[in-house]
Amino acid sequence: MRLTVLNVSYPLAQVSFGTPGGAEQVLATIDEALVRAGHRSLVLAPEGSRCSGLLLPTGVLPSQLDDAARHTVQRQHRDAIERALASFHVDVVHLHGLDFFHYLPKSEVPVVVTLHLPPSWYPPEAFQIERPQTYLICVSRSQAQACPPQARVERLIENGVPLERFRLGRTKSSYVLSLGRICSEKGFDRAMDAATAADVPFRLAGTAFGYPAHLEYFDREIRPRLRDGRRFLGQVGLRRKQQLLAGAKCVLIPSLVPETSSLVAMEAMACGTPVVAFPFGALPELIDHGRTGFLVDDVKEMAEAIRAADTLDPATCRREAENRFSANRMFEQYLQLYEDVAGGELEQRKEHELCALQS
Repeated sequence: MRLTVLNVSYPLAQVSFGTPGGAEQVLATIDEALVRAGHRSLVLAPEGSRCSGLLLPTGVLPSQLDDAARHTVQRQHRDAIERALASFHVDVVHLHGLDFFHYLPKSEVPVVVTLHLPPSWYPPEAFQIERPQTYLICVSRSQAQACPPQARVERLIENGVPLERFRLGRTKSSYVLSLGRICSEKGFDRAMDAATAADVPFRLAGTAFGYPAHLEYFDREIRPRLRDGRRFLGQVGLRRKQQLLAGAKCVLIPSLVPETSSLVAMEAMACGTPVVAFPFGALPELIDHGRTGFLVDDVKEMAEAIRAADTLDPATCRREAENRFSANRMFEQYLQLYEDVAGGELEQRKEHELCALQS
């Protein structure tokens, strides 16, 4: 059955494979796979987004990302979703934003919501939705376990990356690498200090978005450390990212929050590069300590792990990625979910379960 799926981004984030945002990369991957499989993909996202299906742009991102801007783009998203549903026959709406409950469709179209962030970051009402045909998806076991007891999580679908875009490098360089959004919870200042302690060059690729707190963190913690072999590369494209990942001695993920997943860790392993990370959230689910990377508790241990990274086998990292982190596996699970909700099978099953409990 040919489906029409409307994927909706977070209102303040452009969609592309080059963006630092994991949710946006997952959306781009699903969009590309839908088109390749012969389905119709609609993507509702800010101008400047790049997708394989039909982009329904919601406007230019504001330069300053404050509360006023957030309320404005939420209203624009809500109106744009209603216009899309009036213009196209949509089988499933898939929401990816932290603030999804502000623009849930009014119509009875089935809605899939992927919770990309820690459950504690969502307000209580996100887990108390009474709208019918609304299905919450978690991306890791640790995230699902952290959800409130009353949360009705429909399925666990772990993230994946397009393995064909990442490959083993011929040789490893001496630098270590971090990638992502530049903000305090990512802890990149600790990665820089660990690289200094290990006496290796450090590269940081990513973007400090226009949130005041993010820009302040960059100026206070990152900029003063950009010396003695520590470099900030800014946002890099997919090809450059692949080259950086494949050439790195190891990738550092010093996140200070419970990460629900890590596309960076998956991409690094796909390039044969081990990952050194703090053991928060889903990272222990992704990294096999002493085999595909190291889980460490502080900057001192991170520096020691950097020195030991050469002892890990790049081919083992690649095999782990192939066995566990395929975007094809992720898409097949989402496609099955789309077919189930579009065909009404999940609602019928829930009705049968309810009748069984009442009898």
